[in-house]
Amino acid sequence: MTATLKRILNDLRQAKILVIHPKDEDGAALVDHLRRLGCEVRAAWPPPAAIPGDIDTVFVQVGEAPTDAMVSLIEGASAAVVAIVTYESPTSIKAIIDLNAHGVITKPLRQLGVLTQFALARYRYGYEGRLANKVRKLEDTLKGRRTIEKAVKVLVEMNGVDEETAYKLIRDQATSKRVALVSVAEGILAAQEAMRAFGFGISAQGNQKQPNDR
Repeated sequence: MTATLKRILNDLRQAKILVIHPKDEDGAALVDHLRRLGCEVRAAWPPPAAIPGDIDTVFVQVGEAPTDAMVSLIEGASAAVVAIVTYESPTSIKAIIDLNAHGVITKPLRQLGVLTQFALARYRYGYEGRLANKVRKLEDTLKGRRTIEKAVKVLVEMNGVDEETAYKLIRDQATSKRVALVSVAEGILAAQEAMRAFGFGISAQGNQKQPNDR
């Protein structure tokens, strides 16, 4: 067994699963199979009001409950989703898409198909999470740059210096105080807003304008 395969199997065994499926032979067989894999499995029917916070994978029967209610239930969970369908139809396909399912298994259930879709769903969910984190970091970086640019413009106006010098002032403050550049920039913008709130303005070279100055 390769190291990669061991890692995949260990990940599956550590899963905390909720099976949302009618209490019938298929539902019981699925729960038993997942437990034989070493997973912690809970079953629920009718669908619960909310997905428990420790659940990281949900197997859900499509078509046995109103789709809108199921979508709302799944959207509130941080979990990989495996849809269970009895047959293919436009309605079931739409439900799978609406649920943003990471994997799909069909009835009658086959053990091999369950394991494959289980592993795929957890991989896809993890990949989506990593991608979302990268996007958030990029958004934070862009937001920080815009904040610094605004602070640079304030210093240019206030001190009558060029943008390069203004940026160096911010950078030097951040270095001396051991804080991020964006923190210094936010402080500059906050000070500017506070001055404006009291009706003060700042002219070039730092000369304050009083509220009634002409």
